[in-house]
Amino acid sequence: MDVQNNFHNVLETFENPYPGREYTIDIICPEFTSVCPKTGQPDYGTLRITYVPGAKCVELKSLKLYLQQYRNVGIYYEAATNQILDDLAGALHPRRLTLSAEFSARGGIGTTVTANFQHSSGRA
Repeated sequence: MDVQNNFHNVLETFENPYPGREYTIDIICPEFTSVCPKTGQPDYGTLRITYVPGAKCVELKSLKLYLQQYRNVGIYYEAATNQILDDLAGALHPRRLTLSAEFSARGGIGTTVTANFQHSSGRA
C-alpha cells in the first residue's frame, strides 16, 4: 500500500465560494477500477462522494486523475474505500464526508462499502 500514500498529491482544491453556507456536493464516479489482490482480476465500482465543504472544494479533473491511479493497484474494497476517504478528508478538511463504494458483482456477490468522516467540531 506504499503506492497509495503518494496518490493524494494529485488532488487539487479550490477555495469554497460560499464558506459561510452549509451545502452538499455529490459526485458520482461510475468507472472506478482496481485489482483484486487475491485473484489479480479487475474490480469495477461506482463511487459516490458526498461532502459538505469547509474552506475547500475538490477540483474534479484532479479527482479523476487521482482515482485512475488505482487501476493497477491490488487492494481490497474496504482498504480502497477508506484510503480514498482519508485522502479526500486530508485534502479538503470538509465539515462532513461520506464515500459509498458500490462494487460490481463477481462470482454472484456484489459489495458496497460506506465510510464516513466528520470534522471534530462539525465545522472546518
